[in-house]
Amino acid sequence: VITKTAARGGKIIVPSFAVGRTQQLVLLLHELILENRIPSIPVFVDSPLAVNATEVFRRHIYLFDEETQFFLRQGKDPFGFSRLTYIRDVNESKALNELRGPFVIISASGMCEAGRILHHLKNSIGDPRNTVLITGFQAENTLGRKLVERQPQVSIFGDIYDLRADVQIINELSGHADQRELLEWIQPLVPRLKKIFLVHGEHKQQEALKVAIEAKYKLSVEIPARGESFNLA
Repeated sequence: VITKTAARGGKIIVPSFAVGRTQQLVLLLHELILENRIPSIPVFVDSPLAVNATEVFRRHIYLFDEETQFFLRQGKDPFGFSRLTYIRDVNESKALNELRGPFVIISASGMCEAGRILHHLKNSIGDPRNTVLITGFQAENTLGRKLVERQPQVSIFGDIYDLRADVQIINELSGHADQRELLEWIQPLVPRLKKIFLVHGEHKQQEALKVAIEAKYKLSVEIPARGESFNLA
């Protein structure tokens, strides 16, 4: 995605959760640049919360996995490389809108509902050279979901914009367990459980998980409605 977008002189706009996902993306881009698998174009992380979170990551290197420890053994910062710039200042953020591509902007919020990502989308989605790279789940009715659905027009700050940019979706970076993993996680708890309440997720997926749990473990599963109450005594 990055190589193709860069070849046409476009920008890669990446909505990203500030904690966890941004650091994961920075690490992946660092690896890809070192392996010469993508062009060495500028990368900007434009999110004050993401910048703060990255500093927390750096203070706890003993928790890094083997892949990340590799950088430390080489004397390198996994979350820092020559083409990477972290941005806090609002004016520096605004200045990105005047830059010509190719470059990457990683910015929050991950579902495009608030934050600086809205400004970057507003200034980028009308250009077919650009790419919006979706790397996380987008809930129903969010701007992120509308981009995933490739709706021809979307509302940003109350104004309507034509979606001409390419939209690419990477689902492999999800931080959530899938249905199989959730069923495995439940298994050791089953002997002590009387009922399971599913209170998170979209209704269709909740219904599917309810059926799977009831079939596998013969447990009662409830999907509470808004405002519904239960006596747990």
